[in-house]
Amino acid sequence: MATRKQERRWAREGALALLYSADMTEIDASEIIEAGAYPDEDIKVSEYAERLVNGVNENLDDIDRHLAATSENWSVDRMPIVDREILRVAVFEMLYVDEVPVSVAINEAVELAKLYGGEDESPRFVNGILGRIARKGEEKLDASDAASDFEGSDTPDAAPVPEPSLASEAESAFEPSSDSESDVLTTEWGSDE
Repeated sequence: MATRKQERRWAREGALALLYSADMTEIDASEIIEAGAYPDEDIKVSEYAERLVNGVNENLDDIDRHLAATSENWSVDRMPIVDREILRVAVFEMLYVDEVPVSVAINEAVELAKLYGGEDESPRFVNGILGRIARKGEEKLDASDAASDFEGSDTPDAAPVPEPSLASEAESAFEPSSDSESDVLTTEWGSDE
């Protein structure tokens, strides 16, 4: 019997195959699912795979904005197709799927990049972009938390003391790569529970 982690990994692989196929054929992935015209007969489209595909399609503009804002020297259109679709699935999970921790979404994307990535550097590329998106998201959360803490303060000249955040935990878990000038990250990841 497959564990939840294995089922989710298979769902991500299925979603990746469908999104890649849709990108190559210029047919909407939702139409591919409805028609049952999967790119490989071994693909089983679970509910979670459908959720990923539909979520990426519904939020594509927002997802691509995040990718464009954090991918230095790469437009989203110039990224290798497989890497782009891996990133889109991961960003959807990071931004819209509350039950998947950000670190798990990143780790799973890096694993997909190792297996299917378009280039030798795909895992590092995927990890770097997703790490920057995670940090930017936490910076925004920290800023809004600090602003709301300050607004509720009886003493306006007292600066709010921010609580430790995922951003600081994530930064301590991330170790910058020493052989690159880019902000590529490596880390240890949690489980998908």
